[in-house]
Amino acid sequence: MTRRPSFMRRLIRRLRRSERGTAFIEFALTAPVFLMVLLGIFDFCWQMYAQQVLQGVVAKAGRDATLEGFAADQSALDDAVETRVKKVFANATVTFNRRVFDDYSDIRPLRWVDSNANGIQDPSPEDCWEDGGRQGNGGADDVVQYTVSMRFDRVLPLWRMLGQPQYATLSSTTLLRNQPFAAGGEVEPEICG
Repeated sequence: MTRRPSFMRRLIRRLRRSERGTAFIEFALTAPVFLMVLLGIFDFCWQMYAQQVLQGVVAKAGRDATLEGFAADQSALDDAVETRVKKVFANATVTFNRRVFDDYSDIRPLRWVDSNANGIQDPSPEDCWEDGGRQGNGGADDVVQYTVSMRFDRVLPLWRMLGQPQYATLSSTTLLRNQPFAAGGEVEPEICG
């Protein structure tokens, strides 16, 4: 009495010999990894483009900021920078920071002073940062460190799928010396108490 192989055994034998089944399984295993790498490349390129846009806008703003026309009112310059950034990244949040120094040699590495010794970077005036300068636009012949940061939402959901934030924050800094359009004074650096 001969036994016929069961349906499942025949199916497994047929799949083992079939090349189409192997190709399907290989595709199912590699496609998610390939798509994730591809999305990561697109997202990285978009972020590089965002950095280039920001650096170009900051470089132009830095050149404009050293001229007498923007010396009294830097908010007009900030508005122009924000407008240029938002032409490309409409939902970006743009922030500005200016530090003034007497000379390039006065710039020191940023040092955080924890005034209340709680180990947390509290907003000023509790804690402060020292770098040899002070906040502001400066005067004639002063060195200005102009930093613009932008926070924008990523285009692709790759980072959310990996449990990371869906936004990116980029910043660009330029150092320039104001034109000697008026009598300058000494920059009194901020010193944490």
